[in-house]
Amino acid sequence: MGELRVWAGMPSYRVLAKRVGSVMRPPGAVSVSTVADAFRVGRRRLDLDLVVAIVRALGAEEVVVARWREACVRVHSLARTGGPVGVFGQLPTDLATFTGRREELARLIEAATDPRSSEGSSGANTVVISAIEGMAGVGKTQLAIHAAHELVRAGHFADVQLHVNLRGFDPERPPADPSAVLDAFLRQLGVSAQQIPASRDERAAMYRDRLRQRSVLVLLDNAADEDQVRDLIPAGPGCLVLVTSRRSLAGLDGATPHLLGIFTDAEAVDLLARIAGHDRVSAEPEAAKRIVQHCGHLPLALGLVAARLRSRPMWSLADLADRLETGRLEAIRAGGRALRPVFDLSYRGLAAPLQRVFRLLGHHPGPDFTAALVAALADIPENAAEEAIERLQDENLIRQHTPGRYELHDLLRAYAAELAGADPEPDPVGPLARLATWAMATGHAAARAIGAPPLTGFLPEGSGGPICFASYEEGLTWFDQEWPNLTAIQGSAARAGLNRLTWQLALVQKEFRIVRYHLDGFPAVQQLAVTAAQACGDQAAQALMLAGLGSVYWRIDRLDEAEESCLRALQIYRTVVINPTGEGSALVDLGAVHTQRGNNERAVALFTQALDLLQDDDARRARATALQNRGVIQQRLGRLPHAFADTRQALAIYQQLSDRHRECLAVGNLAFFHLVDRDLDNALDLYGEQEHLALLLTDTLLQADALLGTGETHATAGHFDQARHAWQQALHLFQEISHPKAAEARQRLDTTEKEQPSTWTPTDWEDPRRHRKPGAGHNTTENKQAEAQAGNPKRAELPDRAGTRP
Repeated sequence: MGELRVWAGMPSYRVLAKRVGSVMRPPGAVSVSTVADAFRVGRRRLDLDLVVAIVRALGAEEVVVARWREACVRVHSLARTGGPVGVFGQLPTDLATFTGRREELARLIEAATDPRSSEGSSGANTVVISAIEGMAGVGKTQLAIHAAHELVRAGHFADVQLHVNLRGFDPERPPADPSAVLDAFLRQLGVSAQQIPASRDERAAMYRDRLRQRSVLVLLDNAADEDQVRDLIPAGPGCLVLVTSRRSLAGLDGATPHLLGIFTDAEAVDLLARIAGHDRVSAEPEAAKRIVQHCGHLPLALGLVAARLRSRPMWSLADLADRLETGRLEAIRAGGRALRPVFDLSYRGLAAPLQRVFRLLGHHPGPDFTAALVAALADIPENAAEEAIERLQDENLIRQHTPGRYELHDLLRAYAAELAGADPEPDPVGPLARLATWAMATGHAAARAIGAPPLTGFLPEGSGGPICFASYEEGLTWFDQEWPNLTAIQGSAARAGLNRLTWQLALVQKEFRIVRYHLDGFPAVQQLAVTAAQACGDQAAQALMLAGLGSVYWRIDRLDEAEESCLRALQIYRTVVINPTGEGSALVDLGAVHTQRGNNERAVALFTQALDLLQDDDARRARATALQNRGVIQQRLGRLPHAFADTRQALAIYQQLSDRHRECLAVGNLAFFHLVDRDLDNALDLYGEQEHLALLLTDTLLQADALLGTGETHATAGHFDQARHAWQQALHLFQEISHPKAAEARQRLDTTEKEQPSTWTPTDWEDPRRHRKPGAGHNTTENKQAEAQAGNPKRAELPDRAGTRP
């Protein structure tokens, strides 16, 4: 050290003390005598941190500093002095297969090197605690180790690095005792066994004192809970603590959570290639994607199957993908390691009631769930379900993807299903029956809120107390969130032989599916319902489901199948179940089929025949639908007075029934008829009324359609500035919901810019159905009929027929 001081220009001890204080980690005042004493020949023990700081202060590069540190450790070891005061190099190996996690790694390093960036940090000089949390197998430990090595390589926390596996989830050994961990840490920090206190509190105090004013990284891996970690956290502002755990450590004061998710597609394929070989993966890209999918993008699962693939050079990736497809959890293994035991550890740590709830989630076929759904599934109060969900989330066995909605990772879902099969409920079908009944009852209430008629005679069995939705918007929002679950539950109910619930679940979805135009896949839902009604031997339900199937088919232009379904329903209503209302509703659907085929006179005759049957008070909605549909055909046939008369009658019925959605459609029809009749003042007033109703319904599509009609009315009157203003508003709304009719509004705007006003006439308008994409849109009433209400003078689309039921 003396020679190094000479090489540096022989700075005085006073000057050197100032330099040393500035490079200490953390920086602090160092006395002249302390620095001078370090150069005294014959001293038996040296402070490693001080030696390293002096070497840095004398201008040595970091490579040289590292050699000095290593030499100091080695000299003390050979001299048997009990070791240097400092500790170096306790981090586990940083694996060469580490990949991805760029954003997560950047956040960890930023939090470690700039504490003010940590969430909730005041910028004060305090220890930085980063809690890396996530489900079993998501790669928490490897991320923490890699982040620690990155920090040390960059010159941070180079004085002391401590690591311990706390064994929070170990199949063979209990969680590590914090007192024993403190004992080991103190020994590693150079404290003799005789000096280590007996009590945990005293050990913790000595541990904090030993790390005071030092640059320290402590990696606490696999923590069981906050209590196991609390006394292992140093107090110095130059310290970083990285904690990993499957459980939430939200109760750990000052900790910033870093929730780790599964791999992206690219990260998953890259890990597979790093372990199994880039050539093999690049040779079978589609099989690689299948493997990633079957592993649920979970790093541990990918690592295991990749290692198994590497040990089987004769296997193709397709071979492995096939094995995963047929025996998913069982196939995720390599040598003596497997995925299922990892999940077992998390499951066994749950209390019995939580284990039951987790198992029952294996019965849920849908993509996500809420507390209400879990309450029905487990037959427990909703507040108990909320508590169970919170605790399962703390265990990182479920995850929350949007407020109030949760999901299981695909592999955990398969694991829960296995557990449910191995430990079934007293009634094996009971959980699914409860779930389907809840879905039916709540779906019925939501359908009523958006304008569907009550299902008199078809109410769900055991549906419990009444479920209420305060508004149209609430009912529609519930369906927006739950319809994938409803479809999945219906499919499971059909497979389980719950026939009555199977067709009821189709029935409650129908109104929503029409309103939102979610018709992709709905024919299969309706066909399941027809089969289930037949299996029940319920002829009335069968006719109702056939009519429903027909109405879906004509909406997607499968007209032959639509006609066949309607005729089968009519036969049952006329010969088996004598039901004039049901017969009349089926005739309305049959009329719609002929309308789609252009058989307008035949359609008018069928709607008129339906009106003769729909005389009862409970058939008013169906009667209004027949009137509105006939009104549109009358206009197409040039009979505007009849079109006005029919539509006004339909509008009056909808207003009596408080069916605001169909009222909005009828008002739009009337506005269009006035536009065709060149009664522009009334057309403008009615389009304004339609826009107002659409705003009340929060129906963006109908609002945009009304503005489109307003613009067309202004254009017909020659008021092109006002027309462009309305079309611009319509374009904005269509774009807001990513609806294809934005192109139509843009075409209107482009035409008025390019052409002289005198050349713009209603006959130039393009049929809006050319832009139709089923299922597009968000928070809108998407159906073919709604698109035509704002209109096309060439032809008006057939308006929506109300959902009718006996």
